[in-house]
Amino acid sequence: MALPRRKFLRLAAGAVAMPALARADTYPSRPVHLIIGYLPGGSADMTARLFGQWLSDRLGQQVVVESRAGASTNIAAEAAVRAAPDGYTLLLVSPANATNAALYDKLNFDFLRDIDPVAGLIRFPDVVDVNLALPVRTIPELIAYAKANPGALNFGSSGVGSTLHVAGELFKMMAGVNIVHVPYRGGAPAMIDLIGGRVQLMFDNVPTSVEFIRSNKIRPLAVTSAARIELFPDLPTVADDVPGYEASAWYGIGAPKGTPAEIVERLNREVNAILADPATKARLAELGASLLPGSPADFGKLVADETEKWGKVIRFAGIKAE
Repeated sequence: MALPRRKFLRLAAGAVAMPALARADTYPSRPVHLIIGYLPGGSADMTARLFGQWLSDRLGQQVVVESRAGASTNIAAEAAVRAAPDGYTLLLVSPANATNAALYDKLNFDFLRDIDPVAGLIRFPDVVDVNLALPVRTIPELIAYAKANPGALNFGSSGVGSTLHVAGELFKMMAGVNIVHVPYRGGAPAMIDLIGGRVQLMFDNVPTSVEFIRSNKIRPLAVTSAARIELFPDLPTVADDVPGYEASAWYGIGAPKGTPAEIVERLNREVNAILADPATKARLAELGASLLPGSPADFGKLVADETEKWGKVIRFAGIKAE
């Protein structure tokens, strides 16, 4: 007996929907790729590999960390934007994704529009490091020295428009000092020159500074977070003397626009479970990190707020990508 047309269409629609539903229910059924816009080494790579392993354990599928460095993370971001929105390609989102909107006049994508927020991971404060020969031990002394010697101090960073650069420019803007920026091709060579005295100052991520601080090769003045951190409880914050100052490296996960909500929710749930684990908390505290639990919307708001904040600093300082 022939089926009525309306009933046939309902059954056909159901047959089409069932495989899609099954795919969401069984996600992930193959390895997931986590793209990062950085070379191996450094806080971004470390974060991706730690969380990649923890997510692998929880998802039952390997999370493959894939480095696509270049163009201040824009190569990685565009690769994620162009990927299929099926949950098998994710992006490690970083402050560079927030600053690039102001640094670059023309991009092939709109980050806030084309990447769906999935979950926040962690936030690393910077630490204000100085060369041991510089006669300052506090932020007020640094400000006083810079004002008495305008243009005499140099601060190194990992490159034009990098998070270490804009952290220094925010300090200059808020403290009203003239300090010269010296860009390097990465944080490691900048640190070498800080130790050697070729630059006198650096705003560096805590994880990459900690061993140099402990071995007394550089002098820390303050952390750039809003509150003191457990790793260096005796260090004040920059905000203690420059009210409202805050700068940090934060990381989270994004996915191509249109990734199914069920997959985004699953990944967000797994990340929040990782962040709630006591062993994870202890491991991340050792690195000086604070946690960023919350919903996809919470992480999306962080990215949007940071995009607005650093855009103002970049425009004020007149920074353009090289």
